[in-house]
Amino acid sequence: MTETREPTLAPAMTLAQVGELAQAIRAEVGKAVVGQAETVDRLLTALLARGHVLLEGPPGTAKTFLAQSFAAALGLHFGRIQFTPDLMPGDILGSNLFNFQTSQFTLTRGPIFRDLLLADEINRTPPKTQAALLEAMQERRVTLDGEAHRLPDHFMVVATQNPIESQGVYPLPEAQLDRFLFKLLIPYPSLEEETRIVSAFGERGGMAHPADMGVRAVASPALLDAAVRAVRQVTMADSVTDYVVRLVRATRESADLSCGASPRAAVLLAGAARARAALDGRDYVVPDDVKALSVAVLRHRLLLSPAAEIEGKQVEALVSQLVEQTEAPR
Repeated sequence: MTETREPTLAPAMTLAQVGELAQAIRAEVGKAVVGQAETVDRLLTALLARGHVLLEGPPGTAKTFLAQSFAAALGLHFGRIQFTPDLMPGDILGSNLFNFQTSQFTLTRGPIFRDLLLADEINRTPPKTQAALLEAMQERRVTLDGEAHRLPDHFMVVATQNPIESQGVYPLPEAQLDRFLFKLLIPYPSLEEETRIVSAFGERGGMAHPADMGVRAVASPALLDAAVRAVRQVTMADSVTDYVVRLVRATRESADLSCGASPRAAVLLAGAARARAALDGRDYVVPDDVKALSVAVLRHRLLLSPAAEIEGKQVEALVSQLVEQTEAPR
């Protein structure tokens, strides 16, 4: 096993302190990124739930810059991989290279050994290379030449993809999509937001860096450890757990869906609901937490039936319909 950074334990954190930390992170990201408040909240939720996020949006909507700013505010080691058709698994994971001076193999770590990894345009690389992320996203480790190597405790993948282009792309397989906690759609900014963006960045030459916009680290791995431990204290009543399960199972019974959500989806939805409750300062989950996150958790796990596709139905609308039809506890 490779050596990993030993975390410095922080004192126990109350849920009020979790909320204060989250607010500080939002403020720092807001120095660089205009708008996208809901996306930042979902990133925070995924971080506390130890999940990964897929961002989908047209070019130029600050997906990459958002990930950079988020990592900078968290004080995490940021890495970026530009996915291309010729990218190989070893370019992501690293490899064992023979050192002729020592007559031993030495591990050359790939860019995946980061706290927050940006997988930029993940759908531009073939499935074989995409699959290099599966073990890392599920178990936070990678296996090279039969030896397991741990990734940082706060390892998180933020992947991006462009929904417009269809040439030269490789759609993510269902097994990979299922590893992402959220799929978030990044829209174009509003008129007011776009005006602010042009005012803030129009006079700058080239691309800005979060540090140029005054973003500073307001968190640390130790503080994030404490925040994650605090989230684990959030309780979920049996009735809410039952609600999560019934909602996920309803996706498998819908005539409009040829493939429903897996049990993993139910587990991740429950964990995300706990994180959302913590960010809201509550030590218990309410049905509204589940409802608010359902679309982001389920949209990339469901496949429309041929009839639903012909009728032009949308997965998001079907999820909202199932949320309304599934009786929530009072």
